[in-house]
Amino acid sequence: MQAWHVSASGEPSDVMRLTEVERPTPGVGQVLLKVRAANVNFPDALLCRSQYQVRPPLPFTPGLEFCGETEDGRRVIATPVLPHGAFAEYAIADATDALPAPTRSTTPRRRRCTSAIRRAGSRCTGGPDSRRETLLVHAAAGGVGSAAVQLGKAAGARVVGVVGGARKAAAARELGCDVVIDRLTENVIETVKEATGGRGADVVYDPVGGEAYVQSTKVVAFEGRIVVVGFAGGSVPRPALNHVLVKNYSILGLYTGRYRTEEPKLVQHCHEQLTEMSALGAIKPMVCERVPLEGAADAVQRVADGLTIGRTVVLAGSGTAG
Repeated sequence: MQAWHVSASGEPSDVMRLTEVERPTPGVGQVLLKVRAANVNFPDALLCRSQYQVRPPLPFTPGLEFCGETEDGRRVIATPVLPHGAFAEYAIADATDALPAPTRSTTPRRRRCTSAIRRAGSRCTGGPDSRRETLLVHAAAGGVGSAAVQLGKAAGARVVGVVGGARKAAAARELGCDVVIDRLTENVIETVKEATGGRGADVVYDPVGGEAYVQSTKVVAFEGRIVVVGFAGGSVPRPALNHVLVKNYSILGLYTGRYRTEEPKLVQHCHEQLTEMSALGAIKPMVCERVPLEGAADAVQRVADGLTIGRTVVLAGSGTAG
């Protein structure tokens, strides 16, 4: 089979090589899945650079989430067991981690969702509640940011999206952001305070770190929450705890991989809720680009360089993005 291998640390376009290898052999409690579509994530670039919190042995195949097919033809979504990642024709996953793939919804996205859907969105994100809170999303037109925007809207929040550039601003508006801020031409702090009447954001979703985190601390509301998702900006901030104390806000870490081992029932619960929301048309993955397996290295590099909008998906074989 074909699989992308990383044998040294560096930029994805430099160190990823498409190679002919044997199919991986699943261990006890694992399953071999035919990869149909694999999402490109910023951590894939971090894996190539040896900067991710998980460091698989060399050589390894990147690709941290995918839609695959079981031997009996069932479509599932799963997280692969490294070093056998998803940028390949076949990948390995823990059997308990292979969840039924949502059916493709033909229902138009609903701007107004039921109260049940709003509660589901809140539970699955740890985010805004029913008091019409304001959610600030950094990198709102990116892969995880676009998902946060949709979940925030489904939960009933007023969503402020921060993006970089006119093209991404247009995408954020299309997603339904109530306020869109282009950080390249606007002052993020001043605009957020103006948009919220000086209160600030009740919840800040931050997958960027660095300067974005500094901005987050200046615009988070009294008793608000900053949800730290990642550090796509390349800099890991050092929180000033005296500021946390004076302003009474919380800093929450959100590393979803830990939930699979610590809270598997919660993962299953959220999967069921998200599947329901998808079926009702309340959320829809923002897949903006589909590339063949041969284009995976270039796709990872473009995500790393911040050049993409929404999700970029690598298709393996005759796979289609679900």
